[in-house]
Amino acid sequence: MKLHEYQAKGIFADAGIPVPDSQLAESVEEALDAVDEIGYPAAIKAQVHVGGRGKAGGIKIATDRDEAETYAEEILGMDLKGYTVETVLVESGVDFVDELYVGVTMDRGEGKPVLMVSTEGGVDIEEVAAESPDAIAREHVDPAFGLHPYQARKVVYNAGVDADVAGDVASIVSTLYDLYEANDATEIEVNPVMITSDRDVVAADAVMNIDEDALFRQPKLAELEDEAYEDDLERKAGEYGFDYVRLSGNVGIIGNGAGLVMTTLDLVDYYGGAPANFLDIGGGAKAERVTNALDMVFSDPNVDSVVFNIFGGITRGDEVAKGINEALSGYDELPKPVVVRLAGTNAEEGMEILNTDLLGVEKTLEAAVQRAVENAKEVSA
Repeated sequence: MKLHEYQAKGIFADAGIPVPDSQLAESVEEALDAVDEIGYPAAIKAQVHVGGRGKAGGIKIATDRDEAETYAEEILGMDLKGYTVETVLVESGVDFVDELYVGVTMDRGEGKPVLMVSTEGGVDIEEVAAESPDAIAREHVDPAFGLHPYQARKVVYNAGVDADVAGDVASIVSTLYDLYEANDATEIEVNPVMITSDRDVVAADAVMNIDEDALFRQPKLAELEDEAYEDDLERKAGEYGFDYVRLSGNVGIIGNGAGLVMTTLDLVDYYGGAPANFLDIGGGAKAERVTNALDMVFSDPNVDSVVFNIFGGITRGDEVAKGINEALSGYDELPKPVVVRLAGTNAEEGMEILNTDLLGVEKTLEAAVQRAVENAKEVSA
């Protein structure tokens, strides 16, 4: 779950991180009232869950009231990378002489949180990582012991931050890690941290993403969720009680077990396809769950074909097949080709009764995946 900049900055400010004075506005009139109170120069910043707002015209610096009115009119209501801007953050301008990047995220390769600091702030950190990886200093934190103060100082020193502000920057690093840990965050960053001519350190931006699976522990944060940005398919998966992750490919994947689904994803990639999703419908495959799963993958415009990987364990294969047939009974023709691989208890009996007029059936997972990949290529050709 992503927080808006103003929400994250509120949390940062409560934790003691210096942030600019700001006010939220939903109309041009509110924006002008805010900028009159805050003073000039003032930044008018679109509050949408997208990156690169500045490059896309979603952040403007007003030096007088006429500019403030013009920019507020331009930004409010604009389409910014597919989202309509309904709110802006009016924020006092910062007279800065330097910009830094500070962040905390999970390094999945190491299995540990990692602190990151760079003196190349104010630009996309992904570009810095790709073009100048050595420009980002990193320090891993053992979650069993937490962040030691020397680690925050170390990563700031290794980044080459000026000595006269290094202590303040290290304090921000430590506070960000505390917030990361306490709020079940998956990512938290400031880009840029601005250094003023008076050598003050100010968080001029704020990114904070929360682990959705941990929201039951974070009821206050859960209240901040903006449902307008929730993916329709992910919302539907929540209603159906599925574990679902949308991916960027075109081969839809359904399985009754996380291990089965992960194996199928790997094989789709291995055979030259691109997975469109991770969809685990849980144990068994009753007709209602199969119907809901097919509804989800058929609703995804990116999906060109579907592979169904089912293992009959406690639930017998013939019962699974009956559930699949019942789910298919509402279709005269499937909107997208479906291939089923059925294994486990009574798998042969199940394969014999599957409705092969509507779907393809393969005895092995490898064959099912290859067929689904070929189906996707034919559909997208």
